[in-house]
Amino acid sequence: MGPVRAIALFSLLASPILFVPGFAQSSAVPVARPVMVGGEAEFDACGGVHKVTGLKTKGDNFLSVRAAPSVKGKELGRLKMGQLVWSCDRAQEGEWIGVVYERVPGQQCGIGTPIAKRRAYAGPCAYGWVSGRFLELVAG
Repeated sequence: MGPVRAIALFSLLASPILFVPGFAQSSAVPVARPVMVGGEAEFDACGGVHKVTGLKTKGDNFLSVRAAPSVKGKELGRLKMGQLVWSCDRAQEGEWIGVVYERVPGQQCGIGTPIAKRRAYAGPCAYGWVSGRFLELVAG
């Protein structure tokens, strides 16, 4: 081994290595998770209607809709105070709610009737995950 390689190896071995458990996982963007609908032949595809509530009027004043049930999930859209959404799915013991909502007022989302087999929602309305603490049950 030549002197240059020996110095490089010594430098590498002498350098402090910082190990933070879970760091790689916590900084990663979560994989998108579909919002599941249906699964009951007798009931509507999505069980409840919720109103967005509790947003800070002096803050952002919107609720982010995310691709995964996590604050690190990619933002897909934003909901306003009082906006109505259909709750279709749950994650992390109800902390995150999979929702479907109209892109334009009066749009038919196809979830107000039964869908016997559970499946990922694919439109035509917007959908994603929101924090359940900002939703108030209106019907369902």
